Amino acid sequence: MGEILVGTCSWTDRALVSSGWYPPGLRDAEGRLRHYAARFPVVEVDATYYSLPSARNSALWAERTPDGFRFDVKAFSLLTGHPTTPKALPADLRPALAGRRGGRPRPAAIDPGLLDEVWQRFSGALEPLKRAGRLGTLLFQFPPWLAPGDAQAKPFLAQCAQRTADWPVAVEFRHPGWWQADEWAETEALLKDWDMPAVAVDMTQKLPASIPPVTPVTSPRLAVARFHGRNDAWGSGSKEERFRHAYTTDELTEWIPRLHTMAERADEVHVLFNNCCADAAVRAAESMRQLLDGPTGRG
Repeated sequence: MGEILVGTCSWTDRALVSSGWYPPGLRDAEGRLRHYAARFPVVEVDATYYSLPSARNSALWAERTPDGFRFDVKAFSLLTGHPTTPKALPADLRPALAGRRGGRPRPAAIDPGLLDEVWQRFSGALEPLKRAGRLGTLLFQFPPWLAPGDAQAKPFLAQCAQRTADWPVAVEFRHPGWWQADEWAETEALLKDWDMPAVAVDMTQKLPASIPPVTPVTSPRLAVARFHGRNDAWGSGSKEERFRHAYTTDELTEWIPRLHTMAERADEVHVLFNNCCADAAVRAAESMRQLLDGPTGRG
């Protein structure tokens, strides 16, 4: 049975910081990370989706966390085909996106040379985490318009796999077609060939774009499950509305046998809560860990 590590997507989210979960007076970045890392063994870094990370921060994160702690790092938006404005890039790279206002980019329209340079800077900044043994995986969350029927989709995925060789990468698809019956086997085979863990998703099942709660294990190293909450505003609401959800015990308990099955096939399972409204994510993570440690979880 692999080890199941439970945590949240971000320890610096503004809603969490203002929720009162951190002790009064704990205002510095170092103190908050140490407080979080004393309570959870894994965290997801989401800020790296919006801007490139820095080697200095990576080194500080490694210094401020204990051995065995894991950082799962979300890939920068341009690397996964998401809208990226010039101001999200370092100043010297902005001319390559001149005139773009953040619309949906087609994979073939993104300059491969720019992608290579962004990847080199992104991965280079994370080297301190990797060397310290703190890097769990890079999370490549692909946009909902990257559909399996798109002729450019699978070549783009193959390029991502080639670019990230020798780095741990987990893949989350936001288009449900990848896990439908007619595509499941090919999707699973692709990820297995690249030794990329598939990310299982918990979210509302009431929308056409809902990702089914499937749990394919495509790498013996790692499996990942991300809990986005079950708010029906996912497709139309603000960020606060989309992620506003307090998981019930019954909703979490549904996942206990699924997580155990994943742990039977992978050395490590990362369970990450992304229902980032106030302290809902940390409370859900604490509850999930209790359920996994309790009689039902062990059974």
